[in-house]
Amino acid sequence: MTDTETVLELRDIRKTYGKTEALKGVSLSLKKGEIVGLLGPNGAGKSTLFQIAAGLFAPDGGTVNVFGLAYGPRSADILKRLGVVFQARAIDLDMTVMANLRFHAALFGLGGKEADQRIAEVADLLEITDLIKKPVRTLSGGNQRRVEVARALLNRPDLLLMDEPTVGLDPVTRQLVVRHIRDVRDLSGTTILWSTHLIEELAGADRIIFLRAGEIIEQGTPAELLARTGATTLTNAYVALTGTPAGETLHA
Repeated sequence: MTDTETVLELRDIRKTYGKTEALKGVSLSLKKGEIVGLLGPNGAGKSTLFQIAAGLFAPDGGTVNVFGLAYGPRSADILKRLGVVFQARAIDLDMTVMANLRFHAALFGLGGKEADQRIAEVADLLEITDLIKKPVRTLSGGNQRRVEVARALLNRPDLLLMDEPTVGLDPVTRQLVVRHIRDVRDLSGTTILWSTHLIEELAGADRIIFLRAGEIIEQGTPAELLARTGATTLTNAYVALTGTPAGETLHA
């Protein structure tokens, strides 16, 4: 990548729920076109970080800048350039795939031929064109997830936030989704922040950030992390850095 534009910048982000410190001064930045992986055991603060980056929660301390803008009066300018796939499913099961995508397109002010063009574009990319007329309820979990990723891409986002996008998918579908997501970056230059428990999914990431107990404990390219830990796989590097048992790492 040659573009050095900062797309997402979090500085000293703190968030507390009752007596629990979910985030303890987390700082990170993403440049245009980067794929950055976020790894950490359950309770590390990953989902809280995503919700703050997406503007759903305000931090108790620190600053959030997306495209050089802060949430508040400029939220609409941020959200129209943002795509989000949350860990929890959030799609209308009783509507068809097309109806879901048209409804979401309308939220971005897209209608008529422009909406149809965008829908055709994302359906082709995610290989769901033949499912477009089917009710979402009739689809497999993997195909429902692909619809959710397609929906997040309708506005051609400059920043895509993905919290466990492949959770619950079978290995074949998971590999397809991973490939599609990488295609999005390669084709569109989209910046991607990607959280997962399936560590080897991030082998092609530009950087990986390790989060534990609300703090960043390590970050670097996959090659740098392997070299620092002396590990032969990212899974082993994760275990060495976090102390999380391998079974918990892979199946949490």
